Amino acid sequence: MELKDFFEKHRQVAVAFSGGVDSSYLLYAAKKYAEKVRAYYIKSDFQPAFEYDDAVRLAKELNISLCVLNVDVFASEKIILNPCDRCYFCKQKIFSAIINQAFKDGFKIILDGTNASDDISDRPGIKALRELKVLSPLRECNLTKNQIRELSKNAGLFTWNKPAYACLATRISCGQIITKEKLEITEKAEAFLMKVGFSDFRIRMLEDKNGDFIAKIEVCQNQFLLLFEKRKEIILELKKYYKQILLNLEVRNE
Repeated sequence: MELKDFFEKHRQVAVAFSGGVDSSYLLYAAKKYAEKVRAYYIKSDFQPAFEYDDAVRLAKELNISLCVLNVDVFASEKIILNPCDRCYFCKQKIFSAIINQAFKDGFKIILDGTNASDDISDRPGIKALRELKVLSPLRECNLTKNQIRELSKNAGLFTWNKPAYACLATRISCGQIITKEKLEITEKAEAFLMKVGFSDFRIRMLEDKNGDFIAKIEVCQNQFLLLFEKRKEIILELKKYYKQILLNLEVRNE
């Protein structure tokens, strides 16, 4: 099935929009093929500021109405206690907010950007989407991440080469309580690495027995040289927030 065929069957749709590669292309396709579309962005402590900025920019470029919903993730103990299935509870909360508002706006079909490359075998968040009957057209049409990037490039979307970015909460190990301080530190530290030229990386947060924070940096193989070139700058900046700075030698997939 092609996306055009999907939108011929689903004429009026609400798109859960993060500002990332997948949901951006999905929004573009919905604008092109559907009869009516509206984007819904969840603003919470789990999202960094640049994601919101990118979402606003793309919605303006596509001339699509963007509804921004504020969700207090700290109101849910199940999320903040950070169990290994935290994503299930988080997706439940986020998509319930989108569904409630979209229904009020007259939309009965809710879409998300899960694609054919995503491994859904052990993803609690996918279980929540299925329970809420959220549809994933990119996956249904068998579009992989690489294909979506190429299609986005051809469509002129600035997001086509945007690095993958999971929410800030994923930097905190399962079982470690999520706090605003931890999220703010992670956002500042990762913003610094972006500023000095890194992309598609993570700074995981660990804690020692005294409760001090430890940074574990993950980068792609092609950015290891940059890491050592910027080593002193990185240590100087990250030592403002972390007691120790570690490097994960198992490189991220590019």
